[in-house]
Amino acid sequence: MLSMLDYISSRTSIANKGIQNTINLLDQDCSIPFISRYRKEMTGNLDEVQVGSISNLKKEFETLEARKLSILKAIAEQQQLTDQLKQQIDNCEEMAVLEDLYLPYKKSRKTKADTARENGLEPLAKIIMAQNATDLDSIAAQYISKQVDSKETALEGARQIIAQWIRERIDIRNQLRRQFDRQAVLQTKKVETVDNPEAAQKHSDYFNWSEPLAKCPSHRLLAILRAESLGFIKIKIEIDDQSALDTINNRLIKGRNHCTQQIELAALDAYKRLLYPALSKESLSTAKEKADDTAIVVFEKNLTQLLLSPPLGEKRILALDPGFKSGCKLVCLDQKGILLHNETIYPHPPRKEASQAIKKIITLINAYKIEAIAIGNGTASRETEQLIKRIAFEKPVQVFVVSEAGASIYSASKIARAEFPNYDVTVRGAVSIGRRLSDPLAELVKIDAKSIGVGQYQHDVDQLKLQQRLDRVVESCVNKVGINLNTASKSLLRYVSGIGEKLAENIIDYREQNGAFTSRKELLHVARLGDKAFEQSAGFLRIKNPINPLDDSAVHPERYTLVAQMAKDLGTGLDQLIGEPQKIDQIPLERYTSDKVGMLTLKDIIEELKKPGLDPRAKARIFEFDPNIKSIKDLKAGQILPGIINNVTNFGCFVDIGIKESGLVHISNLSDTYVSDVNEIVSVQQHVKVKVLEVDLTRSRIQLSMNF
Repeated sequence: MLSMLDYISSRTSIANKGIQNTINLLDQDCSIPFISRYRKEMTGNLDEVQVGSISNLKKEFETLEARKLSILKAIAEQQQLTDQLKQQIDNCEEMAVLEDLYLPYKKSRKTKADTARENGLEPLAKIIMAQNATDLDSIAAQYISKQVDSKETALEGARQIIAQWIRERIDIRNQLRRQFDRQAVLQTKKVETVDNPEAAQKHSDYFNWSEPLAKCPSHRLLAILRAESLGFIKIKIEIDDQSALDTINNRLIKGRNHCTQQIELAALDAYKRLLYPALSKESLSTAKEKADDTAIVVFEKNLTQLLLSPPLGEKRILALDPGFKSGCKLVCLDQKGILLHNETIYPHPPRKEASQAIKKIITLINAYKIEAIAIGNGTASRETEQLIKRIAFEKPVQVFVVSEAGASIYSASKIARAEFPNYDVTVRGAVSIGRRLSDPLAELVKIDAKSIGVGQYQHDVDQLKLQQRLDRVVESCVNKVGINLNTASKSLLRYVSGIGEKLAENIIDYREQNGAFTSRKELLHVARLGDKAFEQSAGFLRIKNPINPLDDSAVHPERYTLVAQMAKDLGTGLDQLIGEPQKIDQIPLERYTSDKVGMLTLKDIIEELKKPGLDPRAKARIFEFDPNIKSIKDLKAGQILPGIINNVTNFGCFVDIGIKESGLVHISNLSDTYVSDVNEIVSVQQHVKVKVLEVDLTRSRIQLSMNF
């Protein structure tokens, strides 16, 4: 019988011990970040990707096993479960093969073969398949009855039974699957009459397309499937029909005889009516699953890079959500992101009150001791940036342009309404822009990741799988950075290892009733937060200026006694040890190894003691677009422009050059060397220089290059 360990080990290159220990930890409700960070000795130093892979395969296996139990029960109820069939099902490793085994026993609506059996034609079908009859017409005539009016009808019914047998042959299905894998061609045909020809034209590249399915890249397949779902094209998966029929006949026909023609006719019927429709659909579905996975991987990488964007840190910020007719919504935030002031200014057309706006901004900068200005990158962003740069401030003020992607989603959300019940969506949106500058991770976790705009055909992939994978990315980023227990929002806390939504809410309630946490141990006083949740979460939660300095580090509380012993053995206190590399390097690590603590954990502790609570993210950098480029009409081939990468795909990356339209750097224009993985060259939020290659004003498309 197939074991979980065998199933996973056959699909990874990870050692069996690491797999089994990881399975055990997952069964104990340990999170992926906790396992990869604090249980390295048990896993053999597996990282989050490897632990995540084991977790995914574990779920796959559990789904397969649950389906096996369901199938075994169904067949047993029909009293057709033999020892051989049970063994085949128990040892099955693939869902498709499992479903093939179940196919003959699957209850479905009445088929042509069922009717033929009711008419007593199954013995005739068996005679034909035996292929030793010499006078088939005479034999068929014996089956004429009230329901079967001729020998031709008898033979037709027998063929329908044979066609069903062929459909249920696992060897034939597998042979045809291999043909689909190797030979399937994706064919599209334009739908001539559509309700919206203009919208259809956007998909004109795929109106009459033909390509081997195995070679079709994920983004193209998803684009084609989108065009089909919109009703603009029809899709067909084709293979060599004659080759497929030869495959079937070679498995059935023993030699030319009186029954050969009937078997060939049955094979043709089985292929066209039963096998081809099912296997072509399966082939496309499998290709779609692979395309989904590829697209989701792209989304995961982009989201990771975006969530780990450099934070400005705790600064007093003036944030602007620019606009023309509706004005620019302006908010002032303190260093904790608390809203201090809001109002609207109208520096741009149609009101053109620039001088009043400048005076107001200067007043607010001085009144609230503003250290940085965040400007949303939407409508009127460039004009607002130019306005700000005209102002001579008394003290230096940093100016940043911040992505607004998803801000409108947040401002209308339940989370935003709970945070700012007395303010409208414009104020909430401006606050979000300011907070994104201060700490992108803390603000972006409040928005559904699918709405942030860094995906590739995210609306076309499996939505449940996408949501699960993106949630894991957010969890990974939150725990990688670590969060301030006394300032984190519920939205941020819920992604901490072992916490979740309800405990996050309880932590906030405790904080409001009792004030700031003074130690990690105090978490155990939070309602429903028991030892397991504490174990999983404590290492990722930070307390600033704590009584125990280790509470502001990634050292887990289960190792506090060990670290205290290290300090004692050196003849110093914790306060004198932490942040002192020369003293820390004197610690003889071998002395502190045990059954539970190995060198991997000890080295992590040492690194953390040297730089406790170090934020792995880089620092925010000021960026300036070319002031001469304000719309797509200002672009000319050959221009060299600064830009920020705002999306990465498998076929290249999109670059924000300070106008409404982002430009595409195709993978072929990324480098002067061959590029197999775009993410090896560029990342989301990266500052780059690009060259304008081509501008298509009609379709609002911009082709750029980084290879110049």
